[in-house]
Amino acid sequence: MSKTYIYLDNAATTRISDRVFNAMQPYLRESYGNPGGIYSLGREAARALRDSRLMCAKALSCEQGEIYFTSGGSESDNWAILSAAESMREQGKNRIVTTPFEHKAVLNTVKALEKRGFETVYLPVYENGVVRAEDAERVIDGKTALVTIMYVNNEIGTIQPVREIGEICGKKGVLFHTDAVQAAPHMVIDTEKDGIDYLSVSGHKLHGPKGVGLLYCRKGAPLVPFVNGGTQEHGLRAGTENLASIVGLAEAMAETKENAEIENKTVLPLTKKITEALDKTKGARFNGDRTKRIPSILNYSFEGIESESLVLQLDLKGIACAGGSACTSGDVLPSHVLMSLGMSEELARGGLRISLGRYNTEAEINIFIRELTGILEKLRRLRD
Repeated sequence: MSKTYIYLDNAATTRISDRVFNAMQPYLRESYGNPGGIYSLGREAARALRDSRLMCAKALSCEQGEIYFTSGGSESDNWAILSAAESMREQGKNRIVTTPFEHKAVLNTVKALEKRGFETVYLPVYENGVVRAEDAERVIDGKTALVTIMYVNNEIGTIQPVREIGEICGKKGVLFHTDAVQAAPHMVIDTEKDGIDYLSVSGHKLHGPKGVGLLYCRKGAPLVPFVNGGTQEHGLRAGTENLASIVGLAEAMAETKENAEIENKTVLPLTKKITEALDKTKGARFNGDRTKRIPSILNYSFEGIESESLVLQLDLKGIACAGGSACTSGDVLPSHVLMSLGMSEELARGGLRISLGRYNTEAEINIFIRELTGILEKLRRLRD
């Protein structure tokens, strides 16, 4: 890969940090014992596992017994939603409240539950991409088993009123889950103050390793066994622990909590430079709320231009961004997130997500703006 490659897709995955990489190395070649072993190598691994759980708990302001390690955000979402649904149905509750712009790990799990007799209520997200707590309060009733609403949207970066919704759910005695995969890299989260029962985190979104994540489950909230077998993860998720990756996840969460505010301030002028340039661009539309958002994710639609063309042309210039649409069996589909904002299919097909991180520089952003502007002009000439 070219040394001048500019990576602007940090919402998809991130480069592992030096601090995380260094923390993981001993558990790959030296301290490689099984945490279940009673000999010294196993006890050393068990201590590392306990320390990692404690580090994650401190990052989320919870108890270490409320942390369950998983393979990533999708598994954590599935585990939380299925646990709440199965447990609450026994009490006659079969309604789930969510939004139409959740991650597919949430939406497809909810759809699977619909086939098993559950009812789903989708809250409106409005043109600015932010749900309203009063809408959640209005639809929650005695049949509601779970409210699941993401903390930060993964395509447009808008922050949802999690604390207000958590308070409402607490008063009404309804379980509350939030997918915090995009929030954890950029925000300090307090599960107790936010009134959260379940929370999902993924390691590779916050400069940690892939294939590891966690589920926070508040003490007392129902959690059913996810993998049967041994006694790992409090007896609910069997299988030898992915220790090196767990150590990396814990280190990444600690590093994020220490540096999130500083990194946000560093990224903010870079995103401001992009918005100032693109707001002047013909046919460009900013997607989402301009203030209720994390600074690292921007999303624009470009009238008459499909995102795939932009992504491929940028890649030829050595720049990585993400389109707001998915390709299935060769058919270009509009982004379900952008469509939920009331956008036309044409504009929803033209969404471009630009997600910055701690390693991006002003020089890179200047190159990106120049190349993107040139590509847009070229594509418009071809279209016309």
